[in-house]
Amino acid sequence: MSDRRDRAGWTPPLRRRRRSHWAAQTPTWREARPALIADALKRASARPSGNWFVVGASRDVRAAGRPYGSTVGGIEVVVWRSDTGELRAGPGVCPHLGAPLRDSRVVCGELVCHWHGLSLDGGPFAGWGPYPAHDDGVLVWVRLDPVGGEEPSERPFVPVRPVAGSAVDAVFTAVGRCEPQDVVANRLDPWHGSWFHPYSFVDLTVARSPRGEEDDVFVVDVSFRVTGRLVVPVRAEFTAPEPRTVVMHITEGEGATSVVETHATPLTGEADERPRTAVIEAVVAASDRRGFALARAAAPALRPLMRRTAARLWRDDLAYAERRWRLRSTGRFPG
Repeated sequence: MSDRRDRAGWTPPLRRRRRSHWAAQTPTWREARPALIADALKRASARPSGNWFVVGASRDVRAAGRPYGSTVGGIEVVVWRSDTGELRAGPGVCPHLGAPLRDSRVVCGELVCHWHGLSLDGGPFAGWGPYPAHDDGVLVWVRLDPVGGEEPSERPFVPVRPVAGSAVDAVFTAVGRCEPQDVVANRLDPWHGSWFHPYSFVDLTVARSPRGEEDDVFVVDVSFRVTGRLVVPVRAEFTAPEPRTVVMHITEGEGATSVVETHATPLTGEADERPRTAVIEAVVAASDRRGFALARAAAPALRPLMRRTAARLWRDDLAYAERRWRLRSTGRFPG
């Protein structure tokens, strides 16, 4: 105990706040101007993605493991690793008779179809061609030029994260009946936080809104509720570096440099009347406190807790995104 107290500048991470009622907080509807959110969404939508889409967590694609399958923009995709751990990706439909390759097996680094034994090593095969893939250490990306329709780039845009090996990361996935822009619009509305999620956020203030293309950042002061009246106050910045991604960086307070990346991947094609979008959210948490080394050691046990926390938030936020889509699709809301 004395060691902690003697450390220069040491402060406890928790704060005790005064009792307050949900309805007593300052309304935010005047600040959350629809035009401001729409402009931020429009700028994000105009940024290049290079046709890269997040399909899942890196740890879900294991060497010598089963393949990982997904659907992006109505196209079946399968991902696996070679026997040396290199990422492989391609169409999820077997070129022989159309078997679902996501249900096949990886043998000595090759994808072996479970219908007739056709083996794919990740290189071109008659009727089957590989997709560019990228593993950033937390997430797996696949480039699909027909879906993205943009000028392709060699690599996806990966946000700045804490130094590798210094953080604990967890990836949560949920699916909603909406389009990616509805998920992004939700994240570009920080004002709803303490109203819609009072179990997680309190004392939320948007210190600065975007001022245009050159200053397209939301600066937010907020306290994360731990339990009861105990909170952890931080300052965070929200940015949208590409059309389907919103990143929250904690810039001040406990866990500075930590990030939460929200990626919205369309599962259905653009013309689908019942669109579905996967929310793939990566939390990369870091801290300079001495005890955080124990958290890193306990990461396998912490990840389920981190995913449960994200699941509670996204239960509500997907309802927000889905309602936004329903109103847009019936012409009752602009978009």
